[in-house]
Amino acid sequence: MTYRADTARYDTMQYRRSGRSGLKLPVISLGLWQNFGGTRDYPSAMEILGYAFDQGITHFDLANNYGPPAGASEELFGQVMARDFRPYRDELIISTKAGYTMWPGPYGDFGSRKYLLASLDQSLKRMGLDYVDIFYSHRYDPETPLEETMGALAQAVRSGKALYVGISSYPEKETRQAHAILKDMGIATTIHQPSYSMINRWIENDHTIDACGELGIGIIAFSPLAQGVLSGKYNAGGTEGTRGGNPNGTLRASHIEPRVLDAVGKVAEIARSRGQSMVQLALSWALRRPEMTSALIGVRNLDQLKDNLGVLNNLSLSADEVEAIDAATKDGQMELHPRPSGWLR
Repeated sequence: MTYRADTARYDTMQYRRSGRSGLKLPVISLGLWQNFGGTRDYPSAMEILGYAFDQGITHFDLANNYGPPAGASEELFGQVMARDFRPYRDELIISTKAGYTMWPGPYGDFGSRKYLLASLDQSLKRMGLDYVDIFYSHRYDPETPLEETMGALAQAVRSGKALYVGISSYPEKETRQAHAILKDMGIATTIHQPSYSMINRWIENDHTIDACGELGIGIIAFSPLAQGVLSGKYNAGGTEGTRGGNPNGTLRASHIEPRVLDAVGKVAEIARSRGQSMVQLALSWALRRPEMTSALIGVRNLDQLKDNLGVLNNLSLSADEVEAIDAATKDGQMELHPRPSGWLR
């Protein structure tokens, strides 16, 4: 059966401008990081992606290394584009990134012009697209001149292969430098994608969030649920079938140690008092500041997607609630900070 988008798809979603650009994103965007790899079949993928678009989620976030295996998420999304989403291409914001290892040798990762532009071409081929809406430098490369990395992003725009460019997991100093370099080239730094949640506040602690607000760069938070920790599922005990149960995964034992789970338990009480799920409260919190454009979610199934979308019923937080969350999570922070070696991605 041919997919036809819901005619009411824009009735309930809220959209925010990305910094001082003309680009608006839904407050909830859908990422294809860990749940749309080689084990996901087309029908289940389309069930989630189609429902998301029907609810006004216009932004789908990918990267060259998303899977597993690397590239699989883009390939699957390419099938969705070809079979079902093609008539709606101009309603969609599709983003991808390059920065992590994709092929052997010295040109297969980090931030060189050689790697970034070759990777973008490969991503476009996997997705069957002429251009992406946003192309990111996925991580800061301390060994490549930032002028070269930003020059590659500028070339992506000038060649018509990307409409906007952004950076991901760049600390404050490098965020400011990247913005200045691109500005000199006549290209805007439209968006920054850092990890951010009530138990992972590095962008507040190093003032990256303040820099983005000052410079007019939008922010889209990844891992606003701290990879599922803020859903409360780890408080129930057991990690089988979760990221916490994968020894080679991105969720570390330190992320679910007792002090963190104790903080999550306290947050659960605040969520109950608001009549929200923990997921919804975590998203409300991540979106509370004016610098925030969108929160990037990842889901395994339709029920999780519906739970996430329930945040639209109550996005506001009072000053007292924010203060209570600060107190509840004070001793449960993950204390993460971006490192060139990579983390969480």
